[in-house]
Amino acid sequence: MQSVREESWLLSMDDSEIILLLVSSILSLLFIFIFFRRKQRGYNLPPGNMGWPFIGETIGYLRPYSATTIGEFMENHVSRYIRILNQKLYILATMGLKIGIMYCRYGKIYKSSLFGEPTIVSTDAGLNRFILQNEGKLFECSYPRSIGGILGKWSMLVLVGDMHRDMRTISLNFLSHARLRTHLLREVERHTLFVLNSWKDNSVFSAQDEAKKFTFNLMAKHIMSMDPGKLETEQLKKEYVTFMKGVVSAPINLPGSAYRKALKSRSTILKHIERKMKERIIIMKEGRDDMEQDDLLGWVLKHSNLSTEQILDLILSLLFAGHETSSVSIALSIYFLQSCPEAIQQLQEEHLEIARAKKKSGEIELKWEDYKKMEFTQCVISETLRFGNVVRFLHRKALKDVQYKGYDIPCGWKVLPVISAVHLDPSLFEHPQHFNPWRWQQTNHGPSSSSSCPSMNTNNQFMPFGGGPRLCTGSELAKLEMAVFIHHLVLNFHWELAETDQPYAFPFVDFPKGLPIRVQRLQSLI
Repeated sequence: MQSVREESWLLSMDDSEIILLLVSSILSLLFIFIFFRRKQRGYNLPPGNMGWPFIGETIGYLRPYSATTIGEFMENHVSRYIRILNQKLYILATMGLKIGIMYCRYGKIYKSSLFGEPTIVSTDAGLNRFILQNEGKLFECSYPRSIGGILGKWSMLVLVGDMHRDMRTISLNFLSHARLRTHLLREVERHTLFVLNSWKDNSVFSAQDEAKKFTFNLMAKHIMSMDPGKLETEQLKKEYVTFMKGVVSAPINLPGSAYRKALKSRSTILKHIERKMKERIIIMKEGRDDMEQDDLLGWVLKHSNLSTEQILDLILSLLFAGHETSSVSIALSIYFLQSCPEAIQQLQEEHLEIARAKKKSGEIELKWEDYKKMEFTQCVISETLRFGNVVRFLHRKALKDVQYKGYDIPCGWKVLPVISAVHLDPSLFEHPQHFNPWRWQQTNHGPSSSSSCPSMNTNNQFMPFGGGPRLCTGSELAKLEMAVFIHHLVLNFHWELAETDQPYAFPFVDFPKGLPIRVQRLQSLI
């Protein structure tokens, strides 16, 4: 009824009234913008460029670039070189006087206007760590409204405060160390073999799609006890693919847009989850609740007081988080390893030793003790996450005025800690543009080194899973998935790129061609 009134009101206005309304609105917005710019002068803000009114620098910031770099936009902001255009300097140069290279440098902390908000961008490792460790005190998670609109207002990605803490506790309890050892390791290996056993000798396919198949099947089983290959699983996967295309697209809610299609798929997915939930409740009431300890849905129904809407958003957000980032990480490892035969050789040696010991003892399935022996594999995982940077930056907001290294971060400003820029910083990582798993060993002697690989956490500049109170709850599961997948991959296949492809940041990481590879089955190495 309200929309009808608004439409009638607009139709009753003549052209001059509409023009007057538009002009006054634009002038009001300009006044607010000018007032805001003047207000900034009271702060000692980092250097930078606020870009165009309203748009800011968002278009340049989101322009696709190679995922193994920080991109041209970031390069130009962190260190910007100026061409000599001054005529007098040109004359001096032609006279043989050495002028040197002129450049101005915003530095690792700079101001900008991104996603419609004034923003402090940080490529500084210390500030990034400070931001993440002060979550809820000085800074707060603040993703664009469109993300909450498609993932749901109860999604763990957008929640803050006590509600986020409660959702996080549920996730941590279900992903406990004991559960990883006793249940999830077995499931990870089973789903790995389900995918790898379908690969035909000398065939060509998308490695990215296969990685996504593996992680989706695993999460569907882990969350709702859905088996791979079944009709309902395949139908849900089809809807999820459409949903994901909308999540990473521009939030344009128009007929035919990826975002509109994703909203429709989201509704279908939630209906499916709700139907499974109702079925589970009936089973539990009848005393046939032997499955509730096997999946997240049953665990939540039994151990939490969440509403139906909260459960639906929680499950959808965990399906999103557990599927997307892990699948990209596995695809990246396949991509990086195919160009590093020394790493593959050392991996094969490590995993052959594990496989031969298991064969000798008559065991088939991997055990937790086997996983802990995959030391060089952990180095490969660390380097894949450092070089590929699945999560490139995070969205935060200042809760109060903050000072850091002499700069002011005003209350209410968006703050973007750029994780990828730290991981690719040559002052922190030697030759950061090279894939070098051996850098993670305690003493780095190159490919011939046999020293063990320390935990990722020993380098406090390395934050592939974020940090602080919002540290990714699925980090240990993600590393387990990568390790088990690599174990069976290097023991059973040789692979190479079938077409030239490389990862790009859109800013989400993706392979434009899907990472097509050709595989050959290896003769038994055991």
